[in-house]
Amino acid sequence: MSFFLNDCYDRMNQGEVIVAYKGAISAEVISNTLSLIESKLEEASEQTGVKKKLYNVLVESLQNLFHHVDAINGMGGSESNFGAFVLSKKDQVFRISTGNFIRTDKSIILKEKIDKINSLSKEELKDFYKFVLNNQSFSAKGGGGLGLIDIARKTGNKLDYKFYHYNTEFDFFNLNVFINEKE
Repeated sequence: MSFFLNDCYDRMNQGEVIVAYKGAISAEVISNTLSLIESKLEEASEQTGVKKKLYNVLVESLQNLFHHVDAINGMGGSESNFGAFVLSKKDQVFRISTGNFIRTDKSIILKEKIDKINSLSKEELKDFYKFVLNNQSFSAKGGGGLGLIDIARKTGNKLDYKFYHYNTEFDFFNLNVFINEKE
């Protein structure tokens, strides 16, 4: 499994890396990462609006990672609820890349949700967000897909994703979100 995880992580790790992590995903890891990134952004020379957007999208991305990582039964240690994230910058574009295991049956549903989000215009995304907010029941893990819709709305970019087949029960889901340096 370690070779598989390293390979997935290497695919995520591109550009000038600002922060990167792979291992067990916990509330403490997410909190510490957000504190670290907040201080790094304060030091950065980016426009205030870009910093704010980057931080907000990062919060949403890491919350999604934390709430939706599927633990692999029978695995011990950090591989049971393994996740990874990389914040990097390349050619005036920030990239937030997250990855976690997801049950194969959920992969199909998630793919459909993201494809639907990616097919919508800015105005349609706004209407879809309101519709889901008012009509969707929330899952046991906290959401009805609002996080992904919100990320697409805030960035103004399509969500880039890939599923890497792990075994008959699990895929490794990699989501890449792009934020332009210039607003």
